[in-house]
Amino acid sequence: MANNAEVILLDFWPSPFGMRIRIALAEKGIKYEYREEDLKNKSDLLLQMNPVHKKIPVLIHNGKPVAESLIAVQYIDEVWKDKAPLLPSDPYQRAQANFWADFVDKKLFELGRKIWATKGEEQEEAKQGFIESLKLLEGELGEKPFFGGENLGYVDVALMPFYSWFYTYEVCGNFSIEAECPKLIEWAKRCLAKESVFNSLPDHKKVYGFMLELKKRFGIE
Repeated sequence: MANNAEVILLDFWPSPFGMRIRIALAEKGIKYEYREEDLKNKSDLLLQMNPVHKKIPVLIHNGKPVAESLIAVQYIDEVWKDKAPLLPSDPYQRAQANFWADFVDKKLFELGRKIWATKGEEQEEAKQGFIESLKLLEGELGEKPFFGGENLGYVDVALMPFYSWFYTYEVCGNFSIEAECPKLIEWAKRCLAKESVFNSLPDHKKVYGFMLELKKRFGIE
């Protein structure tokens, strides 16, 4: 059995990527030490543990670092496999789960950032792209309660953290995600009913406040 006592997470609270690891650890019931990073003044430990990207989140297990959130979630699933499996055991289903998690990574973060950081035509394009991406995800969800089927799975863990940013996107982009993708919001509420998810996500108003600070810092009107 993997030693739970030596798990450290280097993270930054509004990061949807860090939230993924928090959800996965909570689902598995793994106790860990949470260390908040100041991204303007990164710790020596972060630079030492992730010398390539110098970014959070980094999972440290028994002194060994695992960087990149999706890779860390897979690692957690493989090491602590006796509880709450996240990835399907079937190779084809696993490939599909990897495809959709990768889709979330490639689309949502950048489009979401453009929604709050740009105006006019660029913002409009980002908004359309964001909604289209969510509709594709909604299609993949279909009639299942979770992307993982009856239980929370890998794609749920990959996507759900962005829910904490939905309010920010909606206010900045002046649109309603629920009006466009009602099934996805129902799915999000099912996820939030799980303690592992609810306790891992920050309050959406707090995220919005953080975004306003970012705008000030980067001089975005």
